[in-house]
Amino acid sequence: MAGDWSDEQNDAIVADYFAMLGDDTAGRPYSKAEHNRLLQAVIERPRGSIEYKHQNISAVLKGLGEDWIPGYKPAFNFQASLVDAVVRWLNRHPDWLAPAARMAMAPSPSALREEAMLWIGPPPTHSNAPPPDELEQMTFIARKYDVAERDARNRALGRAGEERVLAHERASLLAAGRTDLAERIRWVSHVDGDGAGYDIRSFDTDGSDRLIEVKTTNGWERTPFHITRNELTVAEERRSDWRLVRLWNFAREPKAFELRPPLEAHVSLMATSYQASFP
Repeated sequence: MAGDWSDEQNDAIVADYFAMLGDDTAGRPYSKAEHNRLLQAVIERPRGSIEYKHQNISAVLKGLGEDWIPGYKPAFNFQASLVDAVVRWLNRHPDWLAPAARMAMAPSPSALREEAMLWIGPPPTHSNAPPPDELEQMTFIARKYDVAERDARNRALGRAGEERVLAHERASLLAAGRTDLAERIRWVSHVDGDGAGYDIRSFDTDGSDRLIEVKTTNGWERTPFHITRNELTVAEERRSDWRLVRLWNFAREPKAFELRPPLEAHVSLMATSYQASFP
C-alpha cells in the first residue's frame, strides 16, 4: 500500500508508539520488532514504513515539547495529519504527564543527594553550531498547539521543576562550603505566592542574590515558554541578580541552562495576550 496514511492508520500507530513509550519511560522491557509485526497486520503497511513512521512520531513529539523514544531518532519529513493524530491521542489522555511529574516531585532522600547537581550547559544562543534544520518546522508545531501555554498550565510539572532547581542550588552552595547561605534559600513561589517575579531566592557564593525564575519542559532545549510581564519587569529592575533557569528533558534526564537579562539577547519575545480596557 502506498500514498498518504489514513486517520485510522495514524491513530493505530500513534497508540502503539505511546504504548512503547510508556514501557520505555517506566523501564519495562518491550520488543520493537513484535510491535512492528503486529502493526503490519492491523494497518497493512510494510515493516520499513512503520519504522520510519515511528521516527516521524518522535519528531512530532519533539515539536510538541514532549518526551520521545530514544531508539527512534526524529525524522522530520511527515504529513500534517500525523501531528493531528498525536494531538488527538494526547487530548484523550490528559494525565500523560502526571506520572513523570509525580516521580520527580517525590524522590527518595538518597536519590536526591546523588542527583542534586544539575547538568548546566550553555543556552542555545551561545552555541557555535547553526540552528538545527528542523527548527522552523518544530517552532510552527509548538506555536500552533501552544506548547508554551500547556507547560505553563501544568502546575505539577512547574512545581517539580522548581523543587529540582531548589535542590541544585542547595547542593551547589554546600559543595562550596557556604552552608550558611544554603540554609537561607527561600522557595518564594511556594511560601509567598507567585507575585514576586521569580520562584527561588538563592545566593552566589559571595553572598549576592540569585533571583531564579524556573521554566520547565519535558521537551528539548528550544521548546518555547511563557514569561509574564511581571517577571520581565523584575528581570529589568534586578538585572544583576535575576536569572531564568530553563529546565528541559525533565521526564528523563533533566538538564538546564541559564539566561540573564536582557532576555531579548537570547529569545524572541512575542505578545500573546492583551489587556482590554474601556476608554
